[in-house]
Amino acid sequence: MARRSLRPHLNQIRTWVQQGRTDAWIAHQLEVTVQQIDAFKRENELVPGASAGGGPTADFDDEIDLRAQDDELIAAELEKAEAERLVREAEEAERAATEAAERAARGEDEDAEPEAPRRRGRRGGRGRARKATPLEGTFDHGDEGYGLWIDPAIADNPVYAEHWSGHRPVVVTVEEDQIVIRRSGEDASSDED
Repeated sequence: MARRSLRPHLNQIRTWVQQGRTDAWIAHQLEVTVQQIDAFKRENELVPGASAGGGPTADFDDEIDLRAQDDELIAAELEKAEAERLVREAEEAERAATEAAERAARGEDEDAEPEAPRRRGRRGGRGRARKATPLEGTFDHGDEGYGLWIDPAIADNPVYAEHWSGHRPVVVTVEEDQIVIRRSGEDASSDED
């Protein structure tokens, strides 16, 4: 809680002290901490049972006031709740800063909403096209020519079985970082289907 001046409330605090109100009750009424009330009372000589002349000011019963204990417990709980709230806010701010740094590292827009997890379909049917899994192969530089040996697992690939199995004429394009093999004799639009 922010520290505020209690000087404007001097007369009211003096009255409450003379009535026997607890520091916790006064702190709750003025929305300050018990420690602030205690310090203010000491600074202004508002200690109950002592006047400026040093004699007693009022004759109070010596019985234990259970309300005062309850007020102190309430004040302690309020202070504990405030401390926990401050800790939570600090943790949330730290978490937000960490997430923002991670988004910045990935190059994402800071104003963009985080992506919601993708919802799965409820019914079966045709699934989306699956990404081709890479297979191992060997490019052979033999005596009889050049050849490409591909992992035998390619026979289990349904795309290969449908579009590439058997003997088919192909066009080979050699580039610096890849070799592209395409069926020959067909236009480019049929490959994209």
